[in-house]
Formats: sequence, C-alpha cells, structure tokens
Amino acid sequence: MQRRIFLKSMALSSASLIAIGNDAWAASTSATLRPDQRKLIVVMLRGAIDGLNVVAPYADPNYARLRPTIALARPGMENGALDLDGRFGLHPALAPLMPLWQKRQLAFVHASGSPDPTRSHFDAQDYLESGTPGRKSTQDGWLNRLVATLPGAPTPTRAVSIGAVLPRILAGRINSTLIANGAASTRADLLDRPNMAAAFDRLYMDNPKFAQAYQDGRSAHREVMAASDGNEMQVADGGAPLPNGFPADAARLARLMRRDPNIQVAFFGLGGWDTHANQGAGTGQLANRLAPLGQGLVQLANALGPMFDDTAIVVMSEFGRTAAENGNGGTDHGHGNVMWLMGGALAGGKVYGDWRGMDPAQLHEGRDLPVNTDFRQVLAQVLQHHLQRDAKSLAAIFPDRPKDDLAWRLYRET
Repeated sequence: MQRRIFLKSMALSSASLIAIGNDAWAASTSATLRPDQRKLIVVMLRGAIDGLNVVAPYADPNYARLRPTIALARPGMENGALDLDGRFGLHPALAPLMPLWQKRQLAFVHASGSPDPTRSHFDAQDYLESGTPGRKSTQDGWLNRLVATLPGAPTPTRAVSIGAVLPRILAGRINSTLIANGAASTRADLLDRPNMAAAFDRLYMDNPKFAQAYQDGRSAHREVMAASDGNEMQVADGGAPLPNGFPADAARLARLMRRDPNIQVAFFGLGGWDTHANQGAGTGQLANRLAPLGQGLVQLANALGPMFDDTAIVVMSEFGRTAAENGNGGTDHGHGNVMWLMGGALAGGKVYGDWRGMDPAQLHEGRDLPVNTDFRQVLAQVLQHHLQRDAKSLAAIFPDRPKDDLAWRLYRET
C-alpha cells in the first residue's frame, strides 16, 4: 500500500506542468475560449521595489535632498532619468520601455499600493495577493476569484503561473497550471514516455478522487507541449541559462499565449528587490535588476504581436521604500509605491495618481511615500474596462475595496 501511494506521488511530481488546486493536483475541465478573449498578465516584484527610483520625481527638490547618493540625476545628465512629463523621469535602465510610453501603451500610478501599514514582506505580499489588506483569513487569491467570474467553463490552461510553486494570488477553487521557469517549461518529462504513461494511466483508473485530476493535469501538460516550439527547446537545452531568465520566460509565455487561445490569465513572481544597501542610482544594484525586467516586458509586448492590443500587463510590488536613503546607501521598508500598466488599449503616456510631493509634511509617518490610491481601485479599473467585469463581479473579486471611483480613467473609450 505504501509503495502504491509513493508511485502516485511520483507521478504527480514528475509532471511539472500539472495544474494545482486545493484538493487535487490537476486543472479543471476543458472548454474552448473565444479567440477574441482579452488577456491579463500580472508581474509581482517580491521584495518591495523602490518606486521612487523607478519613476523618479526629479523636479521635486526634496527628492535629491533626501537621497544625496542614490537619487537619479536630472534628465540630460550622465545616467540621468529619462524625462516622462517634466515632473517625473524613468530609470535609465528601463530605456527599452520608452517607445511604449511614447505610443501611450505604458502608464504609471504613483503613490499607490496597499493601505495596510505593515512593513512585513510576508504580510504585505499576502494582502496584495489575497486582495483583502489587513485580513489574514482570506483563503483564496484575487486572480483566482477573477477567473471564477469569467464567462465560459475554465480550461486546464486558462490561468497559468510561471514558477515552481502555486502563488497565493491563484489559490482557490478554480485550478491553475504551473509552468516551470526556463527551458524546463517545455521539456518532455517522464510521463511523455508511452510505456510509462500507460502504466500510470492504469494506476489511476481505480482511484475516483485522483483519476479525473490526473487526466486533466496530463491534458494541461500536453496542451502546453503542443503550443511549444520543439526546435526552440533543443536550442535552449544546449546553452547555459541566463543569470536572469525573465526575458526568455516572458517571450516564451507570449508565444504560448499566441499558440494556445485558452490561456487568458498569467502570473510571474520576480524576486530580488529588497535593496537595503548599495542600491545605486542610474547604475548599480537596482539598475542591474531593472535592466532584464524592462527587457522582459518589451519581449512580452513584442512576442505577443497583435495580441498585445488585447492584453493588459500589471506590474506591482508589496510596498515601496523609504523616501530617504539609509546609512548603507540603500533604502528600507516603506509604504506607497508605483504601479506599472501596459497594453494596447491603455490611455498611457501619463503618470497617474494623487501626487502630493516629498515634503516631510506630506510623507506617511514622516518617512514614506503615502498610499493615496488603493491598488484595488487601479486593478478594478483594469478588470472593468479591459476584461469587462461588472459591478457584481468586482465586488466578488475585491469585496472590501474602497467605493470611491478614481478621478481618472486608465483606458480609452472604445
């Protein structure tokens, strides 16, 4: 009996592209989505990125005063900020994104984030993913609740996450598919061997709890493999992985989305943003991490091709960092941050938000950028105007979000 249970566990763990849910390891039943279904991709920067150096308020004299060694230089200077609107400048490591800004396909919402005051990475990430700041009892993630409101039956790959474990944001009753990072995402596995697959098929026939889950998980794996390019796999397997694989993973996801119309929602989690020391300004530690992030976002947009016009991309982090630099040339845990938005239908080319400056009197607790715009209000606009979710759906996805509408609209009238 113990050997039988062990073999079942091995079968499930060896199929790296199996979906994961609350009570099973496989995805829901399959149904074909409309080919014109709009897409959503969420990129979460774990570790609290420094939004004040991503979109720098260079025109505010307090910015340079509070950050004497890490503030970005003014536009036009060496390694200076890239001017956005005469007030704010983009970090120079993100220069590849500027064409999207100029096409009005990129926007930012400054002084935004979670209203909960915690400076704990664990708690803040939990609240950002559950969509219920301050409430630890929420069992599911807001992306899972979103998928539950979408029309049509969910498919095995309707919601996918790139990474090793199911993220909190996709936990819930609607099952999701995990796709491994790097070349492993499309590499054949043990169950792709016919003899081995047949053996495990027989193993699951007499187990009513796991039989359907196993078959659905195998279906999700076959769907991703069928949407992959075999030649690309061979080339990737022959070379060493890049230090930061986001550009390659982003381009791979985009190609999968183009080949498999069932994929509608996707999630990336990227770490390494907790810059307590030696953060740098236009160059240095933060710049070295921003460069592949920007390249990956551009890869994502380019590889999506025409589908980018029907895709919304949201980049967010659990909280921002202190307005003033610390004694180690870095920044500590803060509060307000900046959200990034990309997409073809966006009313981009703007820095949105209720910006009140960096005078000490305007800072949260005298040290942090405040949260003047709740992240759920921003996401609600994306879901309402891009994914056409109605008021009832939005209430289910974000049950406690502020009722006040934003004073500005992020999407063009269509």
